[in-house]
Amino acid sequence: MAASNHVSGKPHRSFTAGAPSLIEYKQQKFLIINNPTSATLPNFINELEKNQAKIVVRCCEPSYSSEPLKAKGIDVIDLQFDDGGSPPEDIIRQWLVIVKDTFEKSPNCSLAVHCVAGLGRAPVLVAIALIEKGMKYHEAVDFIRNKRRGAINKRQLDFLENYKSKDGKCRIM
Repeated sequence: MAASNHVSGKPHRSFTAGAPSLIEYKQQKFLIINNPTSATLPNFINELEKNQAKIVVRCCEPSYSSEPLKAKGIDVIDLQFDDGGSPPEDIIRQWLVIVKDTFEKSPNCSLAVHCVAGLGRAPVLVAIALIEKGMKYHEAVDFIRNKRRGAINKRQLDFLENYKSKDGKCRIM
């Protein structure tokens, strides 16, 4: 599927619990997934490969070994923060570096990100990236919720509403 440069209507497939959600905007692709387990890891790896994911950002406690992913050339980066919460500044900085580096090095890949259910922490990080690319916070939230119903709780929504780049400029390209 070609990358989209605009906020548009319907998701490319209907959402079912646990289904990956591909979020595409301005030549960047994010794959939001719920937390895999050792039992579901082979399906998780297949989905990552299908979407050309080179990196998985894990926002929750590890529940699986990263070794099978590394064996497939997929890096796992831990950016853990509190469930239901918003990321602290150091996590945001690390996330934005990962986003920038990933799409500069591999512009056709996707960047996978997950938390436990794929409804809070992972969507918040993706929303931050979308805001940094020029979306208004409410557009980013609607765009993500269109593909991942139930994403982003009230506390996280308040955080995104008040989110601003430190210098008022976009921190990623």
